[in-house]
Amino acid sequence: MKILNLLLALTFLYPVLTEALPTLVHNTPPPITAPAYLLQDFHSNQIIMEKNVDERLEPASLTKLMTAYIVFRELHTGRFKLTDKVRISEKAWRMLGSRMYLEVDSQVAIELLLKGMIIQSGNDASVALAEFIAGSEETFVALMNEQTQRLGLTNTHYTNSTGLPNERHYSSVRDIVNLTQALIRDFPQYYRWYSMRQFTYNGITQENRNRLLRRDARVDGVKTGHTEAAGYCLVTSAKRGEMRLISVIMGATSEKNRIQESQQMLDYGFRFFETYRPYQAHQPLDIQPLWHGTTNQLPLGLEQPLYVTVPTGNYKQLTATLSLDKYITAPVMVGETYGSLKISLNQEVISERPIIALSSIDKGSFWNRLIDSFLLLFY
Repeated sequence: MKILNLLLALTFLYPVLTEALPTLVHNTPPPITAPAYLLQDFHSNQIIMEKNVDERLEPASLTKLMTAYIVFRELHTGRFKLTDKVRISEKAWRMLGSRMYLEVDSQVAIELLLKGMIIQSGNDASVALAEFIAGSEETFVALMNEQTQRLGLTNTHYTNSTGLPNERHYSSVRDIVNLTQALIRDFPQYYRWYSMRQFTYNGITQENRNRLLRRDARVDGVKTGHTEAAGYCLVTSAKRGEMRLISVIMGATSEKNRIQESQQMLDYGFRFFETYRPYQAHQPLDIQPLWHGTTNQLPLGLEQPLYVTVPTGNYKQLTATLSLDKYITAPVMVGETYGSLKISLNQEVISERPIIALSSIDKGSFWNRLIDSFLLLFY
């Protein structure tokens, strides 16, 4: 194994799958009374604040993030269009809790139902979409649980599309952050609806329950939730420059607390932390000797851009270390792993990524391979 130290070429994001990272603590975090919470950087996955992140709790209407994800996925595949009309069933019409006040047997466009679910948290809209996409809400729930496995949400299970209470219906703040990241990353064209402050349907205007949209210009989503069993829940995404933070609070004792404590977490994150992009995707980080190939050099780098989040003013303490295979022989395929890159802060590893081949290289001629085999005896 060959070890190289790299000079970090940092790109500052402000103002200019999920990795398990140590929690960074800088100054004194604000006191949060909610039983479970998480503050995490969107790009780096760095956890800034956390408590009981893997505890299984009732998510209430945060469930609708997955309901939306499934509908967005189906729209993305082209199976459905936003203009497709959905007939409203009696089951959807009879839903209790928050509603967009759909009328039974009416036909409503998917786009309107999505906005009613996202902005007004309409349980009737959630059920109508579930029935239209999968034929029944029960079948749709199976799609939701299948998607949790694809996204690696190990502490989440759904029994309905709305978030109404059920002892087998649960999620965790870590899973909700990861789901929110996936939603923003995979469907940015639809995510913008989460920033809408109000929506009018059938002559009824309802305000978005996420009050942070009106008090903090950095906030552009995402979802509130509340039942007696779940308490007051809120997942928030906020962006300053190119730095985006996601916070989740579950089980707060009041609407006021979930707003104030979410605000405190975001303020703390933006005030005391910064996110950098040391390396781009497919940027050559090193050129290694290649043996038995049609060429004698192999460029190595990262498949995805690398982001790191550190306490403000600590970027000069970052170090980067490449650990590479001692010998690399052809044939080589793009994307094959030949080592790892570790980013450390004050000698603690805060990020580790695989190093991959940036080029495909075939085997060389018989004579080239014979010569290389001889040279390797002395390498």
